[in-house]
Amino acid sequence: MGQSKPIRPTAIVVEDDDIQREMLALLLEESNFDVLQCEDAETAALALKVRHPSLMVTDVNLVGKMDGVDLAHFAQQYNADMRIIVISGRPLPRPLPPGAKFFAKPVYPTVLLAEAGQ
Repeated sequence: MGQSKPIRPTAIVVEDDDIQREMLALLLEESNFDVLQCEDAETAALALKVRHPSLMVTDVNLVGKMDGVDLAHFAQQYNADMRIIVISGRPLPRPLPPGAKFFAKPVYPTVLLAEAGQ
C-alpha cells in the first residue's frame, strides 16, 4: 500500500514580473505551500474559482484591467477565509478589504511567511 501524501495548503502568487513571481513562489513552496503562479489578476480570478487557496500574495500594479487591490476585493468576496497579502513599491491607491495586509517592497521573507501562517 502506498503512503498518503500530506495535504499542503495552496497559495496563489500574482505578479507580472517573472523574477519576482518566481522568487515568491519558491519561498512559499519551500515553506510547504503548493503554489499557483499568475501574471495577471484576471487569470488569478479564474484560478480562485477552480482552486480554494488559503493564501493569495499579489502585487498592486499588474497588467490587465484589474489591479491587485481589485483582485483582493474579489478574492475576499469569493473566499472570506483566505489570507490576502498585497505588496507594492508604491502607496496603495485605495483601501484594501478588511483583513487584507499590505507590505511595502521589498518584503522580508520572514515577515511574509509570518503573515502567511507558516
